[in-house]
Amino acid sequence: MTDSPRPLGFDTLAVHAGTAPDPATGARQVPIYQTTAYVFKDADHAARLFNLEEVGYIYSRLTNPTVSALAARVAALEGGVGAICCSSGHAAQIMALFPLMGPGRNLVASSRLYGGTITQFSQTIKRFGWSAKFVDTDDLKAVEAAIDDNTRAIFCESIANPGGYVTDIAALAKIADRKGLPLIVDNTTATPWLCRPIELGATLVVHSATKYLTGNGTVTGGVLVDSGKFNWSASDRFPSLAAPEPAYHGLNFHAALGPMAFTFHSIAVGLRDLGMTMNPQGAHYTLMGIETLGLRMERHVQNAQKVAEWLEKDPRIESVSYAGLKSSPYHDRARRVMPKGAGALFTCAVKGGYEACVKLVNELQLFSHVANLGDTRSLIIHSASTTHRQLTPEQLIASGAAPNVVRLSIGIEDADDLIADLDQALAKATA
Repeated sequence: MTDSPRPLGFDTLAVHAGTAPDPATGARQVPIYQTTAYVFKDADHAARLFNLEEVGYIYSRLTNPTVSALAARVAALEGGVGAICCSSGHAAQIMALFPLMGPGRNLVASSRLYGGTITQFSQTIKRFGWSAKFVDTDDLKAVEAAIDDNTRAIFCESIANPGGYVTDIAALAKIADRKGLPLIVDNTTATPWLCRPIELGATLVVHSATKYLTGNGTVTGGVLVDSGKFNWSASDRFPSLAAPEPAYHGLNFHAALGPMAFTFHSIAVGLRDLGMTMNPQGAHYTLMGIETLGLRMERHVQNAQKVAEWLEKDPRIESVSYAGLKSSPYHDRARRVMPKGAGALFTCAVKGGYEACVKLVNELQLFSHVANLGDTRSLIIHSASTTHRQLTPEQLIASGAAPNVVRLSIGIEDADDLIADLDQALAKATA
């Protein structure tokens, strides 16, 4: 990309990282390599690829040039050594846990997580013999107390969905280091433009590429980024990475591949056997979306700040959870962890409770009522009746999705138009 020793800026990496003109045609944009398999040069070449003695393409369930370009770009933006692209954000979470966990093992997870993640961790992973302990990650003593001999990871979100809470990643990283555990951070809501968790001590970073990375509501995808900094051989807790792997000829991935152990294991074993692969067309759309990520996030944050300040002053609103507000208990932390802004996702409590929230959603015209976030369009949802309805009343409150709360994902439209739309809908919802 460049031989300059000067580090490249975020927006330059967002356009150039992981890509070069196509060697066959000179095409400047990354082509969509819509192919299942790749022709080997000869039998020896094939054997070297399958033995991980040479890096190359075998089968698109494992690697694909378009998908690899996206993995390299997101790894560069997050400051990781490698990345794996998956079929969804949920797939990326399972891929992150797959080399770490085993029957009887657990992870310690924040109680403030996306409702689907809470369900995945509290219910679905039980079928693998795994379990999760949910704790308030603001209570660092509770986090440390929850860790036991069977704990294999700590999991949190940089900006929690739906409430917009900001996590003290550096504090959790210190606990993880003391306990010899990897810290996994879901950075979907912040994006690397606002927060780079690896610089704060995270081991692995996961994204739902469906959200801000793509930014236009066209892709379902996920990305898992490896920092390359964790010593998998420091204990006997991670045999898939630091002991002979029976599913791969007895290879010790960490001994053989060092900082790239997790990345290569996730491809050679995880994608091979779980098959949660991103398709090349989805990767292409996400690559194009990332090119404008910095521009979009700047507008997202500006608009969110303006809308949140207006809502906070409105008498029809009980409270606003946005960490960009001085009234937020997370304001100082947000300025420290994310100096460019507190993101564009937050909740507000509407006077009139559940029924008023439903009316508000129905009366809005510019805001789209969808189960998504991070779109260029402004979005709204009543979490308690939709994305989080599977949770108990106690879990709803803990996760920031109480019945009188709506979640707003602020887009890049004119902020005054968004405020006018909220004003007219609130008038009808609280009449």
